[in-house]
Amino acid sequence: MRILIVEDEVVAARGLERMLRELLGSKISSLRIEKSLIGSQCFIQENEIDLLFLDLNLDGDIGFDLLKETSAASFLTIVTSGNTAEAIHAFDYGVLDFVPKPISKDRITKALQKFQTNNNRTKTKYIGIKQEDQLNLIATKDVLYVQSFDKRVKVFQKNGEMLVHNKSLDSILKVLPGYFLRIHRSFIVNGKQIKKIITSPGGSYQLELTTGTKLKMGRNYYKELKETLQT
Repeated sequence: MRILIVEDEVVAARGLERMLRELLGSKISSLRIEKSLIGSQCFIQENEIDLLFLDLNLDGDIGFDLLKETSAASFLTIVTSGNTAEAIHAFDYGVLDFVPKPISKDRITKALQKFQTNNNRTKTKYIGIKQEDQLNLIATKDVLYVQSFDKRVKVFQKNGEMLVHNKSLDSILKVLPGYFLRIHRSFIVNGKQIKKIITSPGGSYQLELTTGTKLKMGRNYYKELKETLQT
């Protein structure tokens, strides 16, 4: 397990690290502590992690900025904070758990159990897409479909706008709500926006969305999607 702790208080960070090493032992393949928002952003860009422990108050910086940027990341996030009022807002960005400070070993144990049994069931209500120096928050309910594009994805919205997101199709599927469906190796669609399946001679398939958009559908996804739409 690859863990990143983002915490500006040295004592708190070391205390959390000690608990994690006691509880997980050899299951930890790497553990990194970052004190700043910039340091954690750089580390995440250059390294793969499985679990992030994030303090929402970082020496004047706001941990929510990192939470928004990583809302469609393939790793899971556990927020640690003394401000329990922020918990509800944090869950909008798909966090796995909220552990209040001061952190206890029993509470961290419960959070780790949730991580080990999660099976990617945690879903986000927003996707943070960075465009140059601007962060765009897109509500997942407003996404029409997602298309793979040069190791990234194009996110098409119901309003006709499109943004390029620096994530793979597989990683973004892990955090989208269950009504998003894979219909092709290159497409994920909002199941609530499906109008009908179009079959053509020769066994080729298309999916028509409520906007009139038609997308190619993979043969291997046809049967499963048809059953899903009929239930």
